[in-house]
Amino acid sequence: MAGLIDKAKNFVAEKVVNMEKPEASITDVDMEKVSMDSISYHAKVAVKNPYSVPVPIMQISYTLKCSGRVIVSGTIPDPGNIKADDTTMLDVPVKVPHSVLVSLAKDIGADWDIDYTLELGLTIDLPVIGNFTIPLSHSGEIELPTLSDLWKGGEEEEKEDTEKVKEI
Repeated sequence: MAGLIDKAKNFVAEKVVNMEKPEASITDVDMEKVSMDSISYHAKVAVKNPYSVPVPIMQISYTLKCSGRVIVSGTIPDPGNIKADDTTMLDVPVKVPHSVLVSLAKDIGADWDIDYTLELGLTIDLPVIGNFTIPLSHSGEIELPTLSDLWKGGEEEEKEDTEKVKEI
């Protein structure tokens, strides 16, 4: 009887190991918004679901590093589902305070950008297997805003605030 149970365990383990799993990749990282206290960058993540049912995303964890040093990290709990038999595009916002950028002045140098590595962990809930984390990494250069970008960012915030007041 014990031999039969062991064979069943090995069979199930082999099937689970060879089971097709969702795949993901970071397609782009862009500067999205400049405000008076921070800069918002957005990572575009493509997630392919091979299953005929939607798969829930439990959380997305992110870490943005520059020169081997963590600039910002965090998690986004329960960002939604991955569409069945399709590729879902996720938008992962990363907000970087200006005070952190000032401390990176040595890396900024003459080219006015920061070399970075963005690490993402996409945790999904797979049937039978349970929680499964897809590790992702993307390296590149973050372009810093110019003074005119900062000025425009402040104007956009004022317009948004004015529109909100008008709605009330």
